[in-house]
Amino acid sequence: MVELESLRRTFRELYGSEPRLFSAPGRVNLIGEHTDYNEGFVLPMGANLRTYVAAAPRADDTIRVYSCDLQDHAEFNLTAAEPPTKGWRTYVYGVSQALKSNAHDLLGANVAIASDVPRGAGLSASAALEISFGFALLQLSARDFDPLQLALAAQRAEHHFVGTRSGLMDQLTSVFAETNHALLIDCRSLEITTIPMVLDDVAVIICDSTVKHELATSAYNRRRAECEQAAELLKEKKPGLQALRDLSIAELNLIEELPEPLRRRSRHVITENDRTLRGAEALASGDIRLLGQLMRRSHQSLRDDYEVSCRELDLLVELADAQDAALGGRMMGGGFGGCTVNFVRRERIEDFRNNVVRNYYEVTGLEAEVHVIEADSGVREHRAAA
Repeated sequence: MVELESLRRTFRELYGSEPRLFSAPGRVNLIGEHTDYNEGFVLPMGANLRTYVAAAPRADDTIRVYSCDLQDHAEFNLTAAEPPTKGWRTYVYGVSQALKSNAHDLLGANVAIASDVPRGAGLSASAALEISFGFALLQLSARDFDPLQLALAAQRAEHHFVGTRSGLMDQLTSVFAETNHALLIDCRSLEITTIPMVLDDVAVIICDSTVKHELATSAYNRRRAECEQAAELLKEKKPGLQALRDLSIAELNLIEELPEPLRRRSRHVITENDRTLRGAEALASGDIRLLGQLMRRSHQSLRDDYEVSCRELDLLVELADAQDAALGGRMMGGGFGGCTVNFVRRERIEDFRNNVVRNYYEVTGLEAEVHVIEADSGVREHRAAA
């Protein structure tokens, strides 16, 4: 876990001044996968794994950034026409440019970044970086801003600089998350409904496969394009349709004449939206067993209809399902690696952890990482103690 005093000390050693500290959470999506860019519904929560930014303003328009985790530096000018090289630098450059395009007059800054959010695990380390860094720039520049516009700027950075045509769920969660609550997000209206997470004897457990297959980004973009193509074809049968979100379970018959794989992609989105709305109701009523069952069906759909799972994720889900302590789980995130999310009885967490790690290693030779996750708040500044 990141120690704030250690981050402050690193910043002082690098830049010779005292920083302000900011952070934003990673994201755990309980259910509602690949529905956000189809204008559908998602049910995420903020994670108590966060990205921390120590920052202080400069007198010029230069951004100097140090990644404590990668032990790597980046430097660019806010007026630079060309982005820095690929990798983490692209995210921070992209956010600064997206904020500038919103007519935010930003100051230069010295920055040091450290994170608890594992990269490539499906916990949206990218959004946590984008939101914490963007928030820091806005606060240092003393600029009034709409939190929704910060999320939208971070999404534009993903689209135009990173090259991932992501939905808005990750950035919205990193901004608006609340402690001990999940967020039901309507990704068309951007309406957010907070749902208390009264889990009592149940915990949210993340199992990180520690793999990320190379085709993840290209396949993600291809799935989005397939959904857009399906929606365009379906407009002939349902005039006024804007996205797959506009089809209900009762209208599944409308997709039967679509060519493959568009039919299966559409079926996943339509049934996943239904599962998400039912899952939100289950969470609100404390019916974690029903939510767990819906999560299992979500994984089956992601595996078979959307085809974004992989051998390692399927194995983690199977190993969890084999344990009495587990109430349900599924792959989470874009797919092709990353992690699973599970509901597990709290008194059996260690048994669950040991069994999953041991059995996963026996089959794959890989060490799965298991995290107990609590629902944490969105982006914030950490004030120094008086």
